[in-house]
Amino acid sequence: MTIKKSSLASWIMCSRPKTWAIALSPVLVGLSVAFFDTHTIDWSIALATILLSVLMQAISNMDNDAAYTRRNAERANRNGLPRATSLGLLSVARVEKAICLLGVIVAADTLFLMISGGWVIVLISIASIVAAYLYMGGPKPLAYTPFSELVCFLFFGITAVCGTYYLQTHSLSVPCFLSSCAVGSFATAVLVINNYRDIAHDASVNRRTLAVLLGPEKTRLLYTCLVLLPFAACFGMILSDYRLLTVAIVLLLLPECLHLMKTLPVTQGEALNSVLFSTVKLELFFSVLLALSIVTAKLLNS
Repeated sequence: MTIKKSSLASWIMCSRPKTWAIALSPVLVGLSVAFFDTHTIDWSIALATILLSVLMQAISNMDNDAAYTRRNAERANRNGLPRATSLGLLSVARVEKAICLLGVIVAADTLFLMISGGWVIVLISIASIVAAYLYMGGPKPLAYTPFSELVCFLFFGITAVCGTYYLQTHSLSVPCFLSSCAVGSFATAVLVINNYRDIAHDASVNRRTLAVLLGPEKTRLLYTCLVLLPFAACFGMILSDYRLLTVAIVLLLLPECLHLMKTLPVTQGEALNSVLFSTVKLELFFSVLLALSIVTAKLLNS
């Protein structure tokens, strides 16, 4: 399909809605654990949290698209999804203006959540802004280092789930932390696949990602550990509170995990994009199933 310059399709390519599940998943889980502990949800805060998470993911995707073109880091040996700016469908300047516009909405949303959540949310917001800038900004972007996976785990897992939970309860809990590790592990697995797919390209542009340093075999092992860790975390949740036995239903997704683990070693090049999006879908299905099982646990024990 031919995409016209500055068309809606070009903006969709730039913002990559298919990855928004990575942002939505931790919010769904955080809200469900908060409901389990309090039997109530502040929907104004919940909706503001959802909006903020989606906008931050979209901004991150758009900044990533523009930053690579700005740095002239695109090479013919890259197997990743096409970038709107590198294809000339959108100018870097126009994408940056759109990011600034979305940033205004994010700032207003963040201010509302800061007022609701207090100093803890202020610190989380500042840390998130700094991390977002450092990921592709500055002289040594985190995306060019082996630390991007750690940042992903911390912010798309622990920070996102626990932050969502804290906004509702002004406290933390063991199930909340364990569920954040589960979600963060899947989010990190998505990034691992992304960097695994582009090992040759990243090495050619001196991008020293964790996948480049580990090599293909160890990176596949890391992926295996990351997609299995969420099930161990759910087992920990059951041990922490027997009422959460319902979360065992996530085991229904274990066969899909095993399928992806077997598919990865025999998949190369652009075909890895299907593994990447399958992992994104797996994270979303896992999060929805986990959230529903936690809500069910609360209703059964009310």
